[in-house]
Amino acid sequence: MFCMTDFNDFIELVHATRDKQLLADLFTGITTDKERREFARRLEVIRRLLDNEAQAKIASDLGVGIATVTRGSKELAQGRFKVLRKMS
Repeated sequence: MFCMTDFNDFIELVHATRDKQLLADLFTGITTDKERREFARRLEVIRRLLDNEAQAKIASDLGVGIATVTRGSKELAQGRFKVLRKMS
């Protein structure tokens, strides 16, 4: 039995779930279609920022607010998204 009390517990569960299909099942079960689309859109924002695209263009192309793109940019500046940096 497991107990989820904070975000770190969630991270441990995801880390322990090494099977791609099990991860898909987990995330499908705890998110809505809209939330899954939002995850994908936010990751696309980061990918485009890593490609040095202009923030206004990213916001316009993806239909997100400039604040969403700016937040992603600030998180990148804080050193986040190391896994995405490795993939780009």
